[in-house]
Amino acid sequence: MARTKPRRLKKRIFTSYLTSTISITLVLFLLGLLALVLLNAGRLTDYVREKIGFTLILHEDLPDSEIRKLEIALNAQPFSREVTYIDKEAAAKALEEELGEDFKGFLGYNPLFSSFEVRLFAPYTHTDSLTILEKNMLQYPQVREVFYQKSLVSIINENVRKISLFLIIFSALMVFVFSVLINNTIRISIYAQRFIINNMLLVGATRTFVRRPFVRKSILFGIYGAILACAGLAALMLTYKKEISGIINLEDLTVLGLVVLTVFVAGILLSWISTYFAVNRFLRMRFDELFY
Repeated sequence: MARTKPRRLKKRIFTSYLTSTISITLVLFLLGLLALVLLNAGRLTDYVREKIGFTLILHEDLPDSEIRKLEIALNAQPFSREVTYIDKEAAAKALEEELGEDFKGFLGYNPLFSSFEVRLFAPYTHTDSLTILEKNMLQYPQVREVFYQKSLVSIINENVRKISLFLIIFSALMVFVFSVLINNTIRISIYAQRFIINNMLLVGATRTFVRRPFVRKSILFGIYGAILACAGLAALMLTYKKEISGIINLEDLTVLGLVVLTVFVAGILLSWISTYFAVNRFLRMRFDELFY
């Protein structure tokens, strides 16, 4: 019977620490995922903004030399991310596929003009910048008209501001929730050993001496949880590499390093703080209070 009790106690302690490690791993995995999204939020907004661009309608019967000259000039501009030439025949074919009928046969001619689609880099997609660029593009002698979707630009810019505010609030809330989850998990694991803490005090151990092994072990489990969380994040990113390539840059080692650092620092810091206060709570309790 005497041997059975220590075994049961060891098993209970091991189970509590195993549960804590798994819980910490899951929380740190979600925290790392949140950090990955936040650190790539700028890339995500740039990805959305860079869908904005201009359509430059060209004059009729421009010689190829003039078209080529304009294409070179547009590609040389710092705002141009991608420049695509669409001749009138290609434009007519695309419109026919969209309408599902031969409008050229009905009209007897092709009413469309050749054009350039100019996609912009994100910093040039703000309303003021677009207005200036529109005026500058009209200065080219080959250009007849310039179009861009002003309503879409306003909607995108407004939604980007709303999403940024939402991410800040959501991130703060998630960090609070993650902290509470880790704190409660560690408190439960320490609760299973509350009588050990009390017995150590009864034999004359100081509070610092009692607290030290719990803090060390908790930090160790926080590191284990961080390693497992990072491994889970790596597996997730490699599995869905193609799907997230436009949103998350897996080749940016600085961002990935910051995510790993965030996970490890959070795992160590939250485990240490939670254990420190959890052990202190039981250190202040009288023996009869340990049963409640």
